[in-house]
Amino acid sequence: MEVAIGSMVSAFTPAPGKTERRQADSLSSHWLSLVLEELDYGVLLLNASGRVLHCNLSARRGLDDNHPLEINGNQLRCRDLRDAAPFSEALQNAERDGRRCLLRLGEGERRTNVVVVPLNRDVSRAAVLLVLERGQLCGDLAAQWFALRYGLTPTETEVLKALSAGVRPNFVAEQQGVAISTVRTQIQSIRAKSGADSIGELMRQLAMLPPLMSALRMEFN
Repeated sequence: MEVAIGSMVSAFTPAPGKTERRQADSLSSHWLSLVLEELDYGVLLLNASGRVLHCNLSARRGLDDNHPLEINGNQLRCRDLRDAAPFSEALQNAERDGRRCLLRLGEGERRTNVVVVPLNRDVSRAAVLLVLERGQLCGDLAAQWFALRYGLTPTETEVLKALSAGVRPNFVAEQQGVAISTVRTQIQSIRAKSGADSIGELMRQLAMLPPLMSALRMEFN
């Protein structure tokens, strides 16, 4: 009976046309694009030759003059020729063989990690996903949420943001024009309010926060 009913429904239900499928694909791509824009991770979608199919807001911000990768036209390229061969090989291996890898690109202050992930391998529209390393442990929005959750003062919030960006307490004191003892007291207060036994535990809590862009972000051109 179920088969008969299913056959009857199929007989009277028109098959979706090409226009409907195109509209569904377009809507799906639209929502996916919006989702990627909300992530506080630089995300790029490429083909094996390095042509950029999509680049989210965080990636556009992150690919500044200090980053070892740059977008030239619609191509993603390495600034340093020494990175070009391993970068190209990683893209080819991802598209052809489905290999994931962690690339270390650049030198000195430009040195950074890039994750290479194959997508839709062995199909005509194969692509490669790149995920860029974040410049700090958590974004401003996540830090603000954390501060509100635990009732941090504005000054403690700024200390928290500095620590998440890798700034040492003595440099935080210099930036704020206060004694190191003041910053240490503020860190102790943050730990007490959040229940963190150490700075390491505090950083672990920050690392687990959702990586979302600020709702008040300025669009990057």
